[in-house]
Amino acid sequence: MDQETPNARAFEFAGNWREFAPIAFTNLLLTIVTLGIYTFWARTRERRYLWSHTRFIDDRLEWTGTGLELFIGYVVAILLFFVPLALLQFAIQALAIRGQDGAAALLFVVLYVAILYMVGLAIYRAMRYRLSRTYWHGIRGGSDDQGFGYAVSHLWKTIVGSMALGLLVPWAMVNLWNERWNRMSFGSYQFESGARVTGAVIGRYLLYYLVPILLFVGIAVGAYFFGPALSGSAQQMQVSLIIIGVLLYIGFFVVLGLIAVTFYAAYFREVVGNLSLGGLEFEFGARTKDWLILFVVNVLLVVGTLGIGTIFIGYRNWAFFVRHMQAYGMLDLDEFNQSTTREPKQGEGLLDAFDVGAF
Repeated sequence: MDQETPNARAFEFAGNWREFAPIAFTNLLLTIVTLGIYTFWARTRERRYLWSHTRFIDDRLEWTGTGLELFIGYVVAILLFFVPLALLQFAIQALAIRGQDGAAALLFVVLYVAILYMVGLAIYRAMRYRLSRTYWHGIRGGSDDQGFGYAVSHLWKTIVGSMALGLLVPWAMVNLWNERWNRMSFGSYQFESGARVTGAVIGRYLLYYLVPILLFVGIAVGAYFFGPALSGSAQQMQVSLIIIGVLLYIGFFVVLGLIAVTFYAAYFREVVGNLSLGGLEFEFGARTKDWLILFVVNVLLVVGTLGIGTIFIGYRNWAFFVRHMQAYGMLDLDEFNQSTTREPKQGEGLLDAFDVGAF
């Protein structure tokens, strides 16, 4: 049987924040009572709700991961990775105190390289775990690749991307996206990603890159021409300079944030728009305006509720992505068989430890 997605939306989110609220508040209460330990079970409850209220073509998604898997994964990550990294950091401090600066510098480089490698491994394995616990039509995703090769790619591409004053960052981001997804599959179909660094992506990144320089030059020119015009007592001038400094500081990050949003809007449209699975091609339609509305409302929600609204951020972000996702083409369910990839036994503990996103 073929599943075709001609005009109707392939993705649909049927959740309601009023239905989600009891789950969110219960999770918050239990997390506080258990001093944070319930976080892993809270995340599982949240994902089960979000997945079960997300329809893809003709069936809803299902999340089969457990809180225990996430908890065990976190504990293993702390014991196997963070304890050695902490010991390495102590060794660096001890060498520096003893005056062995060369050895301390060498160990610092080793620590930096190890962290970059671990972050890449964390991102990859969290993505593999989430696909392996996501079911559609009783079929799951996954990957047989353990992620060690991807971690090496993440290491050197991140370093290269940071070279040339950071101008190669878009290249690194797009290439790492392609490499992640090209190692993943869902059922018997392999994901294919062929995103490129387009003019829209690099243009918006250059704008983000150049704004700090332009603002610095503008401030210097303004201070040169208008600085002498400031009059009054020394105290009044000091107050005026403080106010101007605060406004410039806030304005700098606001402008930089707005430009970053325009970059990520173009980036996600490019990378998702070049992702395919079998006969399906995906598209992400969110524009800069949509991203701005999401971020502004999220900030107002958190600030206006003194932080309590944070429990709804995951819900809002998931709904945003699903409602702007689209798929076109056909999927032959007769050839869509169960995945034969290995199922990881632990959750995304390494990702939690580094506090980075998988997608």
